[in-house]
Amino acid sequence: MTTTRDLMPAARILHVDDQPETHEWLKIALERKGCEVTVATDGQAALASFTTHRPDVVLLDHELPDQSGLDVLRQLKNADPLVEVVMLTGHGSVALAVESMREGAFNFVEKPVEFAVLDAVLDKAFAHRNLHAEAARLRSAHERRDGLGRLVGTSPAMRRLFDLIQLVAPTDASVLIRGENGTGKELVADAVHERSPRVNGPIIKINCGAIPSELFESELFGHKRGAFTGALADKRGLIESADRGTLLLDEIGEMPSNAQVKLLRVLQEKQVRRLGETRMFTPDFRLICATNSHLETLMADGKFREDLYFRINTVVLDIPPLRERREDIPVLAQLFLQRYAEKYEREAVRYHASVLQRLMKHVWRGNVR
Repeated sequence: MTTTRDLMPAARILHVDDQPETHEWLKIALERKGCEVTVATDGQAALASFTTHRPDVVLLDHELPDQSGLDVLRQLKNADPLVEVVMLTGHGSVALAVESMREGAFNFVEKPVEFAVLDAVLDKAFAHRNLHAEAARLRSAHERRDGLGRLVGTSPAMRRLFDLIQLVAPTDASVLIRGENGTGKELVADAVHERSPRVNGPIIKINCGAIPSELFESELFGHKRGAFTGALADKRGLIESADRGTLLLDEIGEMPSNAQVKLLRVLQEKQVRRLGETRMFTPDFRLICATNSHLETLMADGKFREDLYFRINTVVLDIPPLRERREDIPVLAQLFLQRYAEKYEREAVRYHASVLQRLMKHVWRGNVR
């Protein structure tokens, strides 16, 4: 099993908590893992220590004597967007923990802390930190021309996305793609699949919001003839169809709650069974999910399972809306102009500078469609 030592031998951790007894045992346990541990007892000391030691991960208690953990979290992320912050919360503070994740926290662990749980969260935090650090290194090493596959953009935000796609694609890690409608979530999924070892296998796509809830399980898991009224023949589910390939669950936030339970079981047990069937099938697929919803809000409202959320978000790819990368608009506009010139056999032309200026000022609520 991968350990903290394997992921980052010289991992630096800042532990912020006003309880000395917690500091003591956690410091001993983490140092045994090969980590360098610094402690702070309040927000002011934490920020000062952060500036001096530049930790990779911060363990941050929600309740501090001088200021709230959320305030400290915001200041830490402003100082270093790459730092991973794991919040330590009291029992029953899930809503507060979800709010902290909206503010940029990597994860949260309930107190009293079980070290096995914390260790697993830290392993993921270090891996996430390493992934983004490597992406930053790639950005400084070379510049891309105008895109990746069918994705187009030269802005810093899109270059960061392209680098992350290149890094995560060769792995089998589950990917969660987040972005507004029209930002290109399906294109990102295609780019990941096309650069993975599964490129010769299928990529099966399902829009979770487009299938009636009563038919969803049959579509995803398949069914045996006679399993229910209207099941006139055996049907292969989409999970089976994605064997040796990639399964894209678009708009995962729209998945019915009963299907969420069954999908979680598939991901945990690595087996699937058609409705009405007794035989189990062991699928080999890479899972990519996409959403334009705030899954953290759906979790807080009880509409999306927390345990499923943590299964699908091993790596998160955020796609910026077009209004946040306006420098890409001229490249996109010229691309579409050229595409339609070829389609209608017209002479290729270029936009006048005044036209490009107007395009760049437009709101583009639909993003790129």
